Amino acid sequence: MSMKQLRKAIIIFCWLLAWAVLSRIIQNKILLAGPIETLQALGKLVTTGFFWDACIGTILRIATGYLAGMLLGILLASVSAGRSWLEEILAPMITLMKAVPVASVVVIFLIWWGSENLAVAISFFMVLPNFYLNTLEGIRSTNQKLLEMAKVFAMPVRNQFFYIYRPALRPFWDSAIKLSVGMSWKAGVAAEVIGLPGKAIGEQLYLSKIYLETDKVFAWTLVIILLSQMFEKLCLKLWAAFQAWEPGCISVAYEAKKGSKSLYLKNISVCYGEKAVLQDFSATYEPDKRYVLDSPSGSGKTTLLRVIAGLTKPNAGSVDTKGQKVAMLFQEDRLCEEYSALKNVELVAVSRSAAKEHLLQLLDEADIYKPCKELSGGMKRRVALARAFAAGADILLLDEPYNGLDEGNRMRVARYIEENGRNRIVIMASHIQTHA
Repeated sequence: MSMKQLRKAIIIFCWLLAWAVLSRIIQNKILLAGPIETLQALGKLVTTGFFWDACIGTILRIATGYLAGMLLGILLASVSAGRSWLEEILAPMITLMKAVPVASVVVIFLIWWGSENLAVAISFFMVLPNFYLNTLEGIRSTNQKLLEMAKVFAMPVRNQFFYIYRPALRPFWDSAIKLSVGMSWKAGVAAEVIGLPGKAIGEQLYLSKIYLETDKVFAWTLVIILLSQMFEKLCLKLWAAFQAWEPGCISVAYEAKKGSKSLYLKNISVCYGEKAVLQDFSATYEPDKRYVLDSPSGSGKTTLLRVIAGLTKPNAGSVDTKGQKVAMLFQEDRLCEEYSALKNVELVAVSRSAAKEHLLQLLDEADIYKPCKELSGGMKRRVALARAFAAGADILLLDEPYNGLDEGNRMRVARYIEENGRNRIVIMASHIQTHA
């Protein structure tokens, strides 16, 4: 037993001792049954059939309300995220659900639906706003640069959910689960005490109160606490298992074809405030060629690449990609750090085998299975580069591909770009001139 566990056990023992002493001082089992009497009452209860019927009935009601509230809360948050008008419509309802006293809700629902489903409705009412608000905050906290990357690569929605949104939601759903379990059990059992449905812990609590059996009231309360704790641990374990699960990625339904078309930029102008970054810029980029933008820093190289990728809308002019797919290596690596290099490339690749093939041209095999957070800066840069090429795009935009690389790896990357850029349009923004 660790010191922390020992300390916790001593604290619990001290409180039980204080409870027993206070019970002895009062010497009235109706006012305060002691811990021994409570355990004796619990021992008798567990041998009866109605005890298990009551536990099962209450668990089913509260679990149903909890699950329904969780799913609807997540769904509403997912739909309203990014839609301010819908969020404004839902805001009064969510505020009302948080502010209305539980007793008022119980009475209203009792009138509407009767006693049998009252605990389900109350649990649902308690859980929904917690999951709605936490999910909304989780979505808002999602790394916007990763979402930009996903947009450029046309990453399938399922891949985005599991490997971009899910990690961002983790702390918020941890909080929602812990908060909602306690609230749903307290409110759900209270609803049973008022509604008195058959086969319910709330009904047994009410009967114990009627007959002044305080030891049974305490025993049932202990059962509620234990079931609530078990339910919370089960929910957290299932959530942790869901977090650890790495489902296969959906492959992108596109692959660069031989004989790609040209890329046309006509009279592109981009201004940030009064500052003109690009002004009346026109160019034609042909397939099977490598173009290097080596103008000084601040001259608009990155802005130009973002315009071609569709991330920055020009103030004037047009971009004609002829319907070809674009992939981009950003100035930042923009990797899902918790997942392996292979998984990061697989997220946008035409196939898992293609992802592995590209990575092995730039990294040792042992490194492609490591989480990206364990890789060096130069390794991460190569993973991001492999991701751009493995996406099967016709147009490749490479923003400073040699950043963070030593001389040997620069040559390795230059050869990789040369070999894999054939039949594609490759546009690089770089201040380093390297040749394969």
